[in-house]
Amino acid sequence: MKKTVLRQYARLIARVGANIQKGQEVILSAGLDQPEFVKMLTEECYRAGAKSVRVEWSYDPLYKVHARWQKLKDLSRVEDWEKAKLQHMVDVLPVRIFLESSDPDGLNGIHSRFFKAMQARAGIVKPYRDAIDNRHQWCIAAVPGEEWAKKLYPRLSKKQAVEQLWKDILFASRADGADPMADWETHNADLKARCGYLNGLGLRELRYSSANGTDLRVGLIPRGRFSAGADTTLSGVSFDPNIPTEEVFTSPDRRTAEGIVYATKPLSFQGTLIENFSIRFEKGRAVEVHAEKGQEVLEYIVSMDEASHYLGECALVPRESPISASGLLFYNTLFDENAACHLALGAGFNECVEGFESMTDAELFELGVNDSINHTDFMIGSDDLAIDGVTAEGNVVPIFRNGTWAF
Repeated sequence: MKKTVLRQYARLIARVGANIQKGQEVILSAGLDQPEFVKMLTEECYRAGAKSVRVEWSYDPLYKVHARWQKLKDLSRVEDWEKAKLQHMVDVLPVRIFLESSDPDGLNGIHSRFFKAMQARAGIVKPYRDAIDNRHQWCIAAVPGEEWAKKLYPRLSKKQAVEQLWKDILFASRADGADPMADWETHNADLKARCGYLNGLGLRELRYSSANGTDLRVGLIPRGRFSAGADTTLSGVSFDPNIPTEEVFTSPDRRTAEGIVYATKPLSFQGTLIENFSIRFEKGRAVEVHAEKGQEVLEYIVSMDEASHYLGECALVPRESPISASGLLFYNTLFDENAACHLALGAGFNECVEGFESMTDAELFELGVNDSINHTDFMIGSDDLAIDGVTAEGNVVPIFRNGTWAF
């Protein structure tokens, strides 16, 4: 891939995705797959005004080593120095950038204690994460790793597969044009306009139906709102948390889901592929899950905590999105969730409630926003998916027809 194109992508992440402000600290998390791009992105962070950039590397095979040799109590422990780093994050509010590139199968065969440890650690780390929520800029983007590229293109050489995955990532991220930053300004404007239309309807329920058997009703929070694209911190700094993004989303009332929904794409979760699965809800709670492949992992997702049984997100994505148009299954939620309408089990988004800034977490929970250590998206969009919205007055408004916008 040409360095000029990659430099353009790095600049997009630093200035549009993270929107680094002068004097801010940056924490950049990345795998070992694209060190030259990490160097390039670090330079762009400094050019955007960063005071310092700390790169934190990760490597999936090491997690397997730790999981094999450490006891559960040691693997689960959050050390004092880790808590000090987390507290520094709360105090300083650094910009956080995550570059995804890992092998979708990289954690296959890892010892089961790893997932138990991650669940325990998540409960300890959650208060720190809650403390920075809506207060700092963050951005998730992707670069190709060799194993990931070969997963998508097994017949190509590693070099050819990586080059092709670069093209796919840049296309999906709207980063391969002459002026990606201008393209993102236009894209964000379209997403915001759709949010404005939906928020003006006063919807109280979404009804999903498809020939595959999906028949689901999900209630919406009266003070809820749809959001998309660029977000804004409480201090007023705009940023784009996901590159790419095609979704318009809201957090439903967690207590209301009724019916059954069928996934239309496999879910890649920590090295396991969950395929052909369905979830049935009663009074908001997932009471039955079935998967042709990955049943045990699906049950684990739903049971990470009690709130994992409930929905935290309803997201609308048209079937003509660039990722859907590519026809690829990326085995990566950042991309696959932007190929189709999806739901998420677990945590909701406080910012999807009007006036959340002046409300406590307990008040938002009482309104219906789910609160969990987990947030797992799964795709339900299909070419015949229909979604209707029901207003407070009982009027039915078409939102999706044949897998795309009805307005």
